[in-house]
Amino acid sequence: MPETRFKAVIFDIGGVVVRSPFIAIARYEREHQIPDNYLNCSIVARGTDGAWQKFERGELELFPFYEAFSKDLSDTVNGNVWYQAYCKRKGIRCPELPQVLNVDGRELFGMMMRESAEYDVHILEAIRRIRAAGRQKIIALTNNFSRTPETPIPPSELKYLGWQDGATPNKLKALFDDFCDHKPEPQFYLLACERNGIKPNEAVFLDDIGLNLKAAKELGMDTIHVPIGGTLAAVRSLEKKIGLDLTGPLPKL
Repeated sequence: MPETRFKAVIFDIGGVVVRSPFIAIARYEREHQIPDNYLNCSIVARGTDGAWQKFERGELELFPFYEAFSKDLSDTVNGNVWYQAYCKRKGIRCPELPQVLNVDGRELFGMMMRESAEYDVHILEAIRRIRAAGRQKIIALTNNFSRTPETPIPPSELKYLGWQDGATPNKLKALFDDFCDHKPEPQFYLLACERNGIKPNEAVFLDDIGLNLKAAKELGMDTIHVPIGGTLAAVRSLEKKIGLDLTGPLPKL
């Protein structure tokens, strides 16, 4: 039986509502003969001091971010250590590691942003049906680097990134009852609940990253993992939890 306690469904954006930027990272790695998941390992292992993390927090503007992102991901001294540890954790053979890398942060970030401009059809339909039923609030909880920069971004660069309508377009925001920035810091999950009048255990949270799901689950949220290519299965799991048909054929008029 579906649980009736859920008053909200909370969606991550990248990798859930829109296509995952990790798809672009994987493509960049293939095109430049970089080991699979090497760059993502470097992004994550940098922790709070990484260029990506600083950019998400609004501590770096776009063009300085490009430079810092390039430097971070071209660092094979640390990158190789982190990747060897990743292979050990996963129990996989470590391939030959690069001695020199010249990662173009602008090229990679542009690929990531253009990739994540495409919406997922299964999630969009689920959101539409949840809204039509009117039983749960629909909330976005995401990292967001759309803050207004001190230095305006040239129109040509916005076009390059697919940001002509902004990093977070109004049509995306319009899908949700509330759009909350930042994760996986616990206070932001709690803030999202507080400003929507719910308790953590009254929400289902969908995300593609285990770290974010872990943080939400520790606070009492029900969670659904959304792997790349797994949005339909995730929506089927969601419909069982909230008791709504989110995947079946539409009724004939």
